[in-house]
Amino acid sequence: MTDKTMMDMFADMAKQVNLPKIDYEAFLDIHRKNIEAMQKSAAVLAEGGRAVLAKQQEILAEVGREARQLIADFKPGGSPQEVATKQAELAKRVFEAIVKNTRDLTELVQKSSSEAPKIILDRMRASFAEVRAAIESKKA
Repeated sequence: MTDKTMMDMFADMAKQVNLPKIDYEAFLDIHRKNIEAMQKSAAVLAEGGRAVLAKQQEILAEVGREARQLIADFKPGGSPQEVATKQAELAKRVFEAIVKNTRDLTELVQKSSSEAPKIILDRMRASFAEVRAAIESKKA
């Protein structure tokens, strides 16, 4: 009687149970592609984080410059109505800057947070199709 390896015994058992044959090279390739997709997704998230941080730094610098300019330009004088008009204009400019900066940051966050999952979902769809094809190719 020949000594059978553990793999031979499993192969015999699989034949008896009639399990589908598997193309292991294809499965290794599928997993490699899955890992690459995870790396790409992580890179997109990291780049999005860097973009948000850079935008926040840009906003902070801009706000500092504008605040200094507004303080230098703001010389309340004249009638109370003129002072109120100047204060309203100042408040309007500040509000508009806040809205614009918030919109810019929101767009950056949405872009990076929607791209990363899409990479994974696209890879999952492709992976399922590849697994199906790998199993079916061994059936024939």
